[in-house]
Amino acid sequence: MTTHALPAVRPAAPTLTPLLWLCLAATWIVWGSTYLAIKFALLSFPPFFQMGTRFLAAGALLAAWMRWRGVAWPSRRQWAHALVVGTLMLGGGMGGTAMAEQTVGSGLVVAFIAVVPLMIAALNRLWGIVPGRLELAGIVVGLAGVLMLTQGAGFQASPAGLAAIMVACASWSLGSVLSQRRLPLAPGAMGFASEMLCGGVVLMLLALITGERPHWPPQPEAAAAWGYLVVFGSLIAFNAYMHLLAHASAGLASSYTFVNPVIAMLLGVAVLGEVVTRFEWLAAGVVLVGVVLMLRGTALRSRA
Repeated sequence: MTTHALPAVRPAAPTLTPLLWLCLAATWIVWGSTYLAIKFALLSFPPFFQMGTRFLAAGALLAAWMRWRGVAWPSRRQWAHALVVGTLMLGGGMGGTAMAEQTVGSGLVVAFIAVVPLMIAALNRLWGIVPGRLELAGIVVGLAGVLMLTQGAGFQASPAGLAAIMVACASWSLGSVLSQRRLPLAPGAMGFASEMLCGGVVLMLLALITGERPHWPPQPEAAAAWGYLVVFGSLIAFNAYMHLLAHASAGLASSYTFVNPVIAMLLGVAVLGEVVTRFEWLAAGVVLVGVVLMLRGTALRSRA
């Protein structure tokens, strides 16, 4: 989800090239469907094991491809950066998401994830990037929506699921910001492969510590979902997201968060028969309004 290491300074107003549009489409549409795939994969593969094997497989394939093309391995420093970013984004972010989906509907989980751009905006203040009035309004509205969402039937019935998704959002946001500001990966796809390999190892360690065991042989639906997550969720959409982080603004890169909930909630209701109450739909809508306000404010400020 490219060709350069993550720079320390973002361009003010990136041009939307055809490649960037393709990356946006991957994060919007593919990631919107992966939450349903995670739910199916959980039928046979527990959360940490599922995510660990997924990223190890995707990382190994991508690294082998890049080595075949003559790309050098990352340096020790770049491996260290990949370990930190991979632990946060994949170990905490994706591992926590899969854990939350054990007890909370996929639509509600992804609606909560819409808070990520607000967290990223808050973390960017550590680097002196202060949000404007419209961005600040978006943060306030978005957080109000998240508070509403946590009072819905889905999250009230699963405090553990709520805790898992909160940790996931915070870890993913921190990893995203650090990859932009402090911890550049190796150039191009090799950097993303190293992140997936490191994150996959961390996830497998968590699976070992928690005593996870896959159901073998896996159900056909679970095996198909796992394969979809490796190819589309990891090799395509994740690399597209990392490309957006490297070559676009943080707001544009995180814009998937207001498209994914619509796709995920509709798929959850249509395919799995998940129940989303009117109050939860309203709460998700308030979160999305906050995200749109924040992104609009970011766009206006970049043109000033």
